[in-house]
Amino acid sequence: QVQLVESGGGLVQPGGSLRLSCAASGSIFSMHGMGWYRQAPGKQRELVATITSGGSSNYADSVKGRFTISRDNAKNTVYLQMNVLKPEDTAVYYCNAEVQILQDIWGQPRDYWGQGTQVTVSS
Repeated sequence: QVQLVESGGGLVQPGGSLRLSCAASGSIFSMHGMGWYRQAPGKQRELVATITSGGSSNYADSVKGRFTISRDNAKNTVYLQMNVLKPEDTAVYYCNAEVQILQDIWGQPRDYWGQGTQVTVSS
């Protein structure tokens, strides 16, 4: 029904920057909250940043001041600009979106996840 496709991951040196993108497509009536989560090896998935449809954002303490989440509602896309990257930012980053689908416009928004993109911070 709805697909989320992430891009922009890769290998970067400490102190470097990356920009992740996540585009939603499919049976979309409207997009609600969107966000980024990450999971490092041997650890649980954790919240990185979220953004409401109105543009209000929330960040994990560990990324405040370094990461910026934004969205383009016309393109159903959410971005994560990551600056001053640290080795501890190494993880698989997942996009999440709450979507009102065309088949159920009066029901509760449904939760969708992307397939994940690897971010590795290493010298």
